[in-house]
Amino acid sequence: MSGNEKAAVSQAAPALNKRTWWQTFKKYRVLTLMCLPAIVFFFAFNYMPLPGIYVAFVKYNYRKGIFGSPFVGLKNFAFLAKSGKLLSLTRNTVLYNLAFIILGNVLAVFISIILNEVQSRWFKKVSQSMILLPYFISQVLVGILVYSLLNYDTGFVNSIRTSLGLDRWQPYADPLCWPWLMVLIYLWQNTGYNSVVYFAAICGIDSEMIEASEVDGANGFQKIRYIILPSLKPTIVILLLFALGGIVRGNFGLFYNIIGTNSLLYDTTDIIETYVYRATMTDFNFSTASAVGLYQSLIGFAIVMLANFTIKKIEPDYSLF
Repeated sequence: MSGNEKAAVSQAAPALNKRTWWQTFKKYRVLTLMCLPAIVFFFAFNYMPLPGIYVAFVKYNYRKGIFGSPFVGLKNFAFLAKSGKLLSLTRNTVLYNLAFIILGNVLAVFISIILNEVQSRWFKKVSQSMILLPYFISQVLVGILVYSLLNYDTGFVNSIRTSLGLDRWQPYADPLCWPWLMVLIYLWQNTGYNSVVYFAAICGIDSEMIEASEVDGANGFQKIRYIILPSLKPTIVILLLFALGGIVRGNFGLFYNIIGTNSLLYDTTDIIETYVYRATMTDFNFSTASAVGLYQSLIGFAIVMLANFTIKKIEPDYSLF
């Protein structure tokens, strides 16, 4: 190829790429329009409020507004550092979320696979409804149910223990038992909802692969191991990456409605949200709350980027970007 021909090809390449992009857009214009509501939603509620981050660096004044309030730099971020509880609060929040993410996803995958193997349609629908029901129960009501079960004087658990001749149990004075209880309560309430995504992914698996495996003599466990679990791998990885973004954000509703202001349990149950709520309840400050939220967001962003980078090195097809 002569030099003139090479120059002509190089000049035509950008135009070709542009036409290819436009052709791709026209081909998938229906899918693009279907994604448009989600794009508008994230732009309106995730990107447009970003200038509001500035409130974390000012002493907020209601009259002057965000950009008219006096700039104080990093003073708002010293709120948690001065309390002496930054490390313990972050540790509790991260460890609880790790347990919620890991155990929650494992149990959700297990339940979705079990339901997929059930042959009775009636039993499958009833089971899905029963498992999903706790997710729609208010966390205020969950706190009442837990108190009714574990109350020292009239709780259901202590009533059974006394009827069996055992001593009463004082869970609200025992901080060591609550990490297990909080994880158990979370799994009871959220596993059914989390399993819906995995169940939908299983229903999307090509039935011809499963039928071919049955013809080849594969049993139920072999189908799960060699077909279903590998097919669920992309969904599991993506959901884990999404969940890691909020690993420093605690479930305030769950913890506050169950633990409340019981200071005996703070060592093992106090998370960032509950501490900030108690500390700012009498003198609420937008700037302090925003600084704490920005601290959580930055750590979550760093964790997501690190996890995505690691997954991209191992399995590039499963990374977010």
